[in-house]
Amino acid sequence: MSECCALRVGQKVPDFELETFEPDNGGFGKKSLAEFEKTGKWTILFFYPADFTFV
Repeated sequence: MSECCALRVGQKVPDFELETFEPDNGGFGKKSLAEFEKTGKWTILFFYPADFTFV
């Protein structure tokens, strides 16, 4: 049985782009995983699958 899109520990996450809220200017923007990787810092991916409230 193969899994379509599951990732395992140690596998690289494919690049993606998300719409974000930018508190500095009170507007929306876009960020990609590639942008975060360029900083050389750790990145934590957090998904909240319930509703559209800010976490």
